Amino acid sequence: MEFSDCVFCKIIAKKLPATVIAENDQVIAIKDIAPKAPVHYLIIPKKHIVDVQSLQPNDAGIAAAMVLMATHLSKTLPGSQACKLVMNNGADAGQVVFHLHCHFLSGKKMDAL
Repeated sequence: MEFSDCVFCKIIAKKLPATVIAENDQVIAIKDIAPKAPVHYLIIPKKHIVDVQSLQPNDAGIAAAMVLMATHLSKTLPGSQACKLVMNNGADAGQVVFHLHCHFLSGKKMDAL
């Protein structure tokens, strides 16, 4: 379901441009427009889900698809296949777009939290 004011829904519906890195039936991976690492992708479910807390038991396949997309993306990296996955849940945690997504970061050594 597309939410008319959701930027990620518009990207998924091809109404807004994005650099698509990979895509399948459940998720899409795009380049982040404000990268925080040399490799910074967003892994976004095609189903509009607001945040982690909005996931329902029947969305388990979507959560798995997001992690499996990260596995696929890491295998395409030159050199080290190390990556960091970050999910911000809610405005106080830094979530800006309220459509569930995961930041895939790689290409440099990153400190632990």
